[in-house]
Amino acid sequence: MTYLASPQRYDTMPYRRVGRSGLKLPAISLGLWHNFGDDKPFETQRAILRRAFDLGVTHFDLANNYGPPAGSAETNFGRHLAEDFRPYRDELVISTKAGYHMWEGPYGEWGSRKYLLSSLDASLQRMGLDYVDIFYSHRPDPATPLEETMGALDTAVRSGRALYAGISSYTPEQTLEAARILKDLGTPLLIHQPSYSMLNRWTEDGTPNLYEALDQVGAGSIAFSPLAQGMLTDRYLNGIPADSRAAQQRFLSEKALTDEAMDRVRGLNEIAAGRGQTLAQMAIAWILRDQPKGSPVTSALVGASSVRQLEDTLGAIDRLDFTADELSAIDKFAVESDINVWSPKLHRNS
Repeated sequence: MTYLASPQRYDTMPYRRVGRSGLKLPAISLGLWHNFGDDKPFETQRAILRRAFDLGVTHFDLANNYGPPAGSAETNFGRHLAEDFRPYRDELVISTKAGYHMWEGPYGEWGSRKYLLSSLDASLQRMGLDYVDIFYSHRPDPATPLEETMGALDTAVRSGRALYAGISSYTPEQTLEAARILKDLGTPLLIHQPSYSMLNRWTEDGTPNLYEALDQVGAGSIAFSPLAQGMLTDRYLNGIPADSRAAQQRFLSEKALTDEAMDRVRGLNEIAAGRGQTLAQMAIAWILRDQPKGSPVTSALVGASSVRQLEDTLGAIDRLDFTADELSAIDKFAVESDINVWSPKLHRNS
């Protein structure tokens, strides 16, 4: 059946300006990291994407290596785009990234000009697109000059293969330098995509911290893993399910689910219940909370394995406000828990 988007799709979703740019993103964006590879039914993917757009989610975030296998999320999304969303292309923000291992040999990962631009061309081919809206350097490369990596992003924009340039998991210092290089080239840094959650608060550390650095250069941010890879849901409140990411050691180790950590999660769950929210909804609302200078986070990037899960997650926008007492109570439990497996400190030394 031909897909016709809901006429009410813009009625409830808030949209936020990305830094000092002219672009706006939905408060909640959909990431295709999990659940859109060849291991998931195509019709399930279709139902999630359709429902997301009907509820005002205009931003779909991908990367070259999303799957499994790597590349399949982009290929599958390309089919969904051709069959359902082609008439709505100008209403969509589609992003992709390159930086992690994608193919064999010395040119298949990290931040060289050769890898980034080759990867972008392959991503466009898989998705059947002439351009993406945002192209990211997926992680900093300590072995490649930053000028080369940022130069590749500049080329991607100037050539029309991308409209905007972004970075992911860069430190505040790296972010300031990347933004300086891009500004000198004439392609502003639009956005940074860091991991950020109640249990992963590295973005708030340092002088300047990441959000202060982004404010300096006029860039926005989109937080990935706002649910701490599932820790900030009801998934682990009563143990570790056999089919969970923790049990399968997929970006969440059982070692992270200590008694101390789970006591904090249960404390947060009680606060969420008092607000009339699920823990996941409160965790996302907290990501988007207002601070003295407004929210430093433009959008929260979430995943979904079903329409039901998507709808529950998007329920976070029904209550984004927090009282001072609620924030104080949350801070007693929302502490750094050493779960940032994407830390720039973990990148190679050669």
